[in-house]
Amino acid sequence: MKKNILAVCAAFTLLFAGCKKAEGNTTVKVGLLHSLTGSMAQSEMPVCEAEQMAIDEINAAGGVLGHKIEVVQLDGESNPDVFASQARKLLTEDKVATIFGCWTSASRKAVRSVVEEPDIFGLLWYPLQYEGLEASPNIMYVGAAPNQQVVPAVEYCFKNFGSKMFMVGSDYVFPRTAGDIVKAYLKFLGGECVGERYVDMECEDFHDVIEQIKEAKPDVILNTLNGSSNKAFFTQLGEAGITSDDIPVMSFSISESEIDYIGADLLTGHYVSWSYLQTIASMQNLSFVSRFRNLFGSDCVIGDPMEAGYIAVYLWAAACEKAGTFNVEDVRMAAKGLSYDAPEGMVTIDGENQHLKKRVRVGRINSNGLIDEIWRSGNIVKPDPYLSTYIWAKGL
Repeated sequence: MKKNILAVCAAFTLLFAGCKKAEGNTTVKVGLLHSLTGSMAQSEMPVCEAEQMAIDEINAAGGVLGHKIEVVQLDGESNPDVFASQARKLLTEDKVATIFGCWTSASRKAVRSVVEEPDIFGLLWYPLQYEGLEASPNIMYVGAAPNQQVVPAVEYCFKNFGSKMFMVGSDYVFPRTAGDIVKAYLKFLGGECVGERYVDMECEDFHDVIEQIKEAKPDVILNTLNGSSNKAFFTQLGEAGITSDDIPVMSFSISESEIDYIGADLLTGHYVSWSYLQTIASMQNLSFVSRFRNLFGSDCVIGDPMEAGYIAVYLWAAACEKAGTFNVEDVRMAAKGLSYDAPEGMVTIDGENQHLKKRVRVGRINSNGLIDEIWRSGNIVKPDPYLSTYIWAKGL
């Protein structure tokens, strides 16, 4: 009898040891879905690095709900159709708990059509500022809504540069919708849109656009170009003899990583609008920049979409811990109202629309390829993706 009891105890000891080992090896899969090739790769690959850094940090601290995070990374190839098919694969074949990814609004909308399917019901954490007019229950919008970037930037330009503005952008939903917002807000301010051009995502020839800019003589150019075409635009703008002293450019999709690619010599003196700048002098940000550079090199730069990708991972992990599960609906509900002390400052997920409450910043690009903050909102700004506050208050 004693031997049987010992045998049972030994069996339970082995079983318990096996469970501990299994628990130590338990993982939860997440998808990283960005363009690793094509015109958007230069912008999106650094976001992947920041997301991977957050995942590694969380894993080093014990993971999420006792699970280590396992990454499944796929290439959207700068093509919305590919983004959609890859999102479907991640959710139906790879069985990921969530997806972090996309850059362009076209890619986000393509993935949205997949994650909203009732038989799939996935969750996308989207790191980019965008045109608004959307609030999907299956997307957490970590970048700025239009009232947290476009509208305050236009107001800044109107007050500091003048009333005549020329818009140039890539030909897809974000630039065109942002253009409509700009024109409506300019009308309210008493300003004027003196020109508007949209070009193919991979456009390399801006000579006719620049001639149109010369003829229009704007006080400022509002730039919603995305990806590699920015380099061609600023190169040819410089070749035409137009400097930031002549006509400043306010860009909405150029962060520090794009400056590194385009060249600080072409961008010095021009302006951007973001929530995060690498030069923010807080302890959280200094530590964040130091850790990133220790991983990827001392000459690396960090832009707003990278920081947004990083905090998206932490917000997802916190929502899972609060929910006590990886179930999408439970995590989505638990995320509402969550706050995180991010490198950009305190952010909170707005429970009404799943966008972040955050600050707005305007920066000027310096000769070292970094961005100096020259203005920021006095308070954290509540996201208003449908611009309902502006439409109601200003009659737009």
